[in-house]
Amino acid sequence: MTAEPSLAVTVTQLMKGVVYRDTHDRAWRSLLEFQPQARDYVGVLGLQIVIDEAEGYAFCRQRDPEPDDPDPLPRLIPRRTLSFPVSLLLALLRKKLAEFDAGGDQTRLMLSREQIAETLRVFLPPSSNEARLADQIDAHIGKCADLGFLRPVKDSGQQVFEVRRILKAFVDGQWLADFDARLADYLREVSE
Repeated sequence: MTAEPSLAVTVTQLMKGVVYRDTHDRAWRSLLEFQPQARDYVGVLGLQIVIDEAEGYAFCRQRDPEPDDPDPLPRLIPRRTLSFPVSLLLALLRKKLAEFDAGGDQTRLMLSREQIAETLRVFLPPSSNEARLADQIDAHIGKCADLGFLRPVKDSGQQVFEVRRILKAFVDGQWLADFDARLADYLREVSE
């Protein structure tokens, strides 16, 4: 028996975080059915709902206040400042996701911890302490997982992560287009 769609379930799940089609079946179906009501409901709070049906995710985003508004609403969804290595890792993962989408017919990009570490290691300053560098890389991967951009997947003994497609909404194509130039500048600075 399938539970009835519910506006309360939809809005509650959206307020808790990202709603994924593959993991939040009831909330996803409710969102699609009650989309106008859900948009109106969260709109009162200064939020907007972003839905990507093709990729299968939805989330709330804070609306930008009107420049002439004398009394703007306080931010309900906090902004998070990311460290440079975490930002770099997110950009590298987004680039891998774009390459994956361009070259394959599969829908889920799976990367081992070692693959992610090697991707990031190229851009980190050399270190004589490999154990410390590995711990730092694990911390960066963990932060990306905490933010919801990576999801650990149970595998045969190897640490594997799914790169979540919501990353596309936060690291957009325009930024990615300039990414190679930014990396070249960074590598030049690190080597000097």
